Amino acid sequence: MTFHQPPPPPDHSPQGAGPFGLGTPTGSGQPARSRRRWLTYGAVALVSLFVGVGIGAGSGSADTVEKTADTKAAPRPTVTVTETAEAEAPEPAPTVTETVTETVTAEPKKTRKPGPATTFSGEGEYLVGEDIKAGTYKTAGPEDEWGCYWERAKDASGEFDSIITNNNLTGQGRVKLNSGEYFKTNGCQEWKRIG
Repeated sequence: MTFHQPPPPPDHSPQGAGPFGLGTPTGSGQPARSRRRWLTYGAVALVSLFVGVGIGAGSGSADTVEKTADTKAAPRPTVTVTETAEAEAPEPAPTVTETVTETVTAEPKKTRKPGPATTFSGEGEYLVGEDIKAGTYKTAGPEDEWGCYWERAKDASGEFDSIITNNNLTGQGRVKLNSGEYFKTNGCQEWKRIG
């Protein structure tokens, strides 16, 4: 921008009065006219400076307002960072071994009272259910040539009336014995229960 200065007006003030009639003294040998020029150029320059700064500040502040408004209008992204910490494995529990020594004294086995026999000799008298078990018995026969005699009786009296049944064997034989009866045997081989 170029400024043209109009020609200075005629000076009607007394010498040394200054441009505004303030009475500024003139320096030694400087004419009043050159001072006026300098003040005029300075005033124009000062006004131009204020105008320029005002325009620059005005246009800059408008841009700043627009930029600030734009910045506030746009949403800002939110960043979330998740850190996963690795858990330390717990130390295994120590192994504890305990040895216990215990002395156990075994109780003796109870021996059963022997019950009635299921095998008996071919010589004797037996109470069925107490001495021998009830059931069917078998013998291989006589021990010698004299034969094998057996008898079932109601009691041990030896009387003829107490005999239920009897027999003389020359070979093998069988007999069924009931509980409470008496069984007599002479000259026979061993009797064995078979049922």
